[in-house]
Amino acid sequence: MQARPEKPRLAWAVTGSGHYLEECLEIVRELDDVDLFYSRAGEEVIRMYGHEPKEIVPEGRIYRDRAASAPPVGLFYRGDYHTLVVAPATSNSVAKMVMGLSDTLVTNIYAQAGKCRIPSIVLACDAIPEVDTPAPDRMVRLWPRKIDLEHTEKLKTFEATTVVETAEQLSEAIRKRLAEVG
Repeated sequence: MQARPEKPRLAWAVTGSGHYLEECLEIVRELDDVDLFYSRAGEEVIRMYGHEPKEIVPEGRIYRDRAASAPPVGLFYRGDYHTLVVAPATSNSVAKMVMGLSDTLVTNIYAQAGKCRIPSIVLACDAIPEVDTPAPDRMVRLWPRKIDLEHTEKLKTFEATTVVETAEQLSEAIRKRLAEVG
């Protein structure tokens, strides 16, 4: 395990969604003291959209979903992070968070952040009944299912979790949180 940082950092988890991906990457690049955690699908999607996972945070640490026990959760136990951002968050990841499943790196660090009372900010991709979203080669119109919308609403009730529905709301929630810890 790497040396503990001098001060707690921001942990940013990327799941396998292209919705708001470019906006999220713009926000990440503007931040200092951020480490990235990729789900397997998140790492695939980053590449599908033309990005190299290691180049997004040149000064930060990168963690990938490659071990069954998700060893990076220990970084949350020792106080390396003050905040977890999950953005963009797929309907699959949101459903797992709501159900308490911790079977990926992202859902595991979300659960452990909550158990360590580390606030989380989640940009839920399926938050409105109809959305236009970029696929790697074109725009696509989607209609999230009722269950996806219900999971997003349920996640909004979780302690220490702020759910946002747009990149603008995400940016504002991060700014607010950084002011609290700064």
